[in-house]
Amino acid sequence: MNFLEYLNAKPLYYDEIDYTRMPRIYKKIKESLVTPKIIHVIGTNAKGTTGRFLANALHAKGLSVGHYSSPHILKFNERVWVDGANATDVELEEAHRELQKILTIEDAASLSYFEYTTLLSMIIFKECEYVVMEAGLGGEHDATAVFDKVLTLVTPIAYDHEALLGSSIEQIATTKLNAIQNSAIIATQTYPQVYSIAEQIASQKGLNIYMVNDFIKELDREKINHIANTLSLIPYLRDNLTLSIAALKFLKIEYETYDFKNPPLFGRVSKISKNITVDVGHNVLAAQGILKALHGDKYILVYNSYKDKNYKEILSILKPIILHVEIITIDEQRIESIETIKSTLKNLKIKYKTFKETKPEYKYLVFGSFSVVERFLREYHE
Repeated sequence: MNFLEYLNAKPLYYDEIDYTRMPRIYKKIKESLVTPKIIHVIGTNAKGTTGRFLANALHAKGLSVGHYSSPHILKFNERVWVDGANATDVELEEAHRELQKILTIEDAASLSYFEYTTLLSMIIFKECEYVVMEAGLGGEHDATAVFDKVLTLVTPIAYDHEALLGSSIEQIATTKLNAIQNSAIIATQTYPQVYSIAEQIASQKGLNIYMVNDFIKELDREKINHIANTLSLIPYLRDNLTLSIAALKFLKIEYETYDFKNPPLFGRVSKISKNITVDVGHNVLAAQGILKALHGDKYILVYNSYKDKNYKEILSILKPIILHVEIITIDEQRIESIETIKSTLKNLKIKYKTFKETKPEYKYLVFGSFSVVERFLREYHE
């Protein structure tokens, strides 16, 4: 069975997760894997772009770098990036064959989609000097947490995946921050509870936890302004750039503005045409960032949502920039019913209809999840 066939046979989501499985299996095969210097990126939002800013800069300094992110939009290869390019089909297939030799048949079969691909990425990254590794939805129990790290970056923590992470910011922050091993840099947070939880964990475990501004000096701010203006970065992407520069300062790696000449990951407030912007955000914090970035214009919102997302609050936040909503059809079990979405929009007094096509005289924002952006790109956008 080839890599994609094998991967697609694994379930993407579980009602219950065995948190002992990944550490147990990794312990068995640890000696068979080469582990570069790992920078772990945890948090709720901004992990992907923060990681890519950092990976691009490290690569620009002449270092061999891997970046592991998730999920993907159109093709799995997007998740495994090495020295400026996504992994090829051939590289993924070869890594799959190598991993199958290392694992027992039973262990390979038991690993989840994300656990399996996390181990597979380490095979592809074996010749890298640094790996920037983005956590999935968790923290201490995440598949990426099993590796030794030189640094952890903590992006903004907010409400998301409450069924797995907890119903309060304190619970969510504790679960995520418990992934820190030695040293961490914490980005500017929306919820002050994150800082107090970090202090408690640092005290209990003897960790070195810094704030992003501990590393950012006046000269750095000038460079950040130059990079942000060159790349036309919206406010939250500027924050993500700042965290990546703090990581370089921690690692004692000198940087210049031209080390950040490449734009961040696609799908983060990305203009794909004159009148169409796409964003893979799917939670309240993402909606707040979108509102701040696009405030002043009116957009037709091409939208849908998973059942477990707080779509009522998300739509309430976005309402000031919504001309009306056009609901895009997504054929997934986790997607909320169309009737429920319509009822929510009706209660919010937001006009809606079913999405069919874009028209050049209107501005469009495609938002709601990776699945919404994928569906739009595959089926509707030429």
